[in-house]
Amino acid sequence: MNNSLTWKDILSQEKKKYFFTIINFLKKERLKKTIYPSSKDMFNAFLLTSFSAIKVVIIGQDPYYSNNQAHGLAFSVPKNHTIPPSLKNIYKELNSDFRKSFVFYHGCLENWATQGVFLLNTILTVESGKPKSHYNIGWNVFTDRVISLISYYKEFIVFLIWGNDAKKKCNLIDTKKHYILKTSHPSPLSAHRGFLGCKHFSKTNKILLKHKRNPIDWFGI
Repeated sequence: MNNSLTWKDILSQEKKKYFFTIINFLKKERLKKTIYPSSKDMFNAFLLTSFSAIKVVIIGQDPYYSNNQAHGLAFSVPKNHTIPPSLKNIYKELNSDFRKSFVFYHGCLENWATQGVFLLNTILTVESGKPKSHYNIGWNVFTDRVISLISYYKEFIVFLIWGNDAKKKCNLIDTKKHYILKTSHPSPLSAHRGFLGCKHFSKTNKILLKHKRNPIDWFGI
């Protein structure tokens, strides 16, 4: 494992035609449509969690598509926004897992990100009001590469795989070096199919401690 590598080192090789096609498409779309998140927030997951700091990867789908909810971190919203239903279920499971009754006053997960929880959406942008509208513009190529590179260069990372879209990424992860915890998506439509009661948060911390890494303070948000 090389702990001196940065995202710049890792992603410099992704300066390819497909990536520039995505960026050029977004520049044109932003001139005539509302796209979330803003261009300054689009790569927040990479800015807040350095490559060397990654301990946990949570894979989301595409960003929230309502007004200013998305800010570049999977499942997270800025502090002044209502907590979305999926995140409410994540908080519900957290309290159940650790037998707490903690009150979460906001849905901003930046503190998780700075502790080494890489909150990666597989699609990094979306048109306002149109879920999965950017599903086919090339983001999957990019994020598949990101997951593959994490798998290749790191070891003992805990991948939290929630829902069918995330499960499609399992073949990118070397299970001889890493841990995969799988269950249903935390959305109200599927949380009861396994997410609620999965205890992924305490299991993650046990794995981190086993490898002499600091556990995540899931309640320190």
